[in-house]
Amino acid sequence: MRFRAVLFDAGETLVHPSPSFPALAARALAEAGHARSPEEVVEASKAVFEHFSRAAREQNLWTTSPEKSARFWKDVYADMLEALGLPGQDGLRDTLYGVFTDLGNYALFDDVRPALDALAPSGATLGIVSNFEAWLEDLLGRLDVRDLFPVRVISGRVGMEKPDPRIYLLALSRAGVEATEAAYVGDNPEFDVVPTAALGMTPVLIDRRDRFPGFEGLRITDMRQLATALGSAP
Repeated sequence: MRFRAVLFDAGETLVHPSPSFPALAARALAEAGHARSPEEVVEASKAVFEHFSRAAREQNLWTTSPEKSARFWKDVYADMLEALGLPGQDGLRDTLYGVFTDLGNYALFDDVRPALDALAPSGATLGIVSNFEAWLEDLLGRLDVRDLFPVRVISGRVGMEKPDPRIYLLALSRAGVEATEAAYVGDNPEFDVVPTAALGMTPVLIDRRDRFPGFEGLRITDMRQLATALGSAP
């Protein structure tokens, strides 16, 4: 493998709400007396990506303080609740925010550790570049993988967010590599593919839920495919 560094997004790439975002949200709503199925939550949460895109367009750095993060996520949950026919102002937003800031509600995807083990013989430096609150550091420690990523550029700590090219450049500098020597793995084309390709990195889309079947470029549906995909990259 020709890459000297392999960098990763975090949320929905390495870590995820466990057992899933829809299951946790549905359970929290049911406990509050509002029965909704995980499938209904999935449908209601389709607007989440638009929140991320709008925040990026407006340069609303939503991860850079606890106050900004809470305001951003509660706005997201308010839209979800409205789509579910539920009130957004009776404490349900706070309930959901509490659920999804609880470190105990997160896990690694099952395919992550095998993928990292497969990359180990290459000697590539591993890193994380993520739009995530500062508590990602604590979550990675809780999941016993923090030390596997010597390069960690977390927006909540550095004050920059993807797709700002400076956040990727900072990671490359910390890894001591040129853009052409690095691959970047993430689940969102807008934040993980387009900006890294523009810098000369090799992006890999992880598409476990088959959301982008027509994607043109390196695309994997299981992280265990990563080492082979990088080995075959031009």
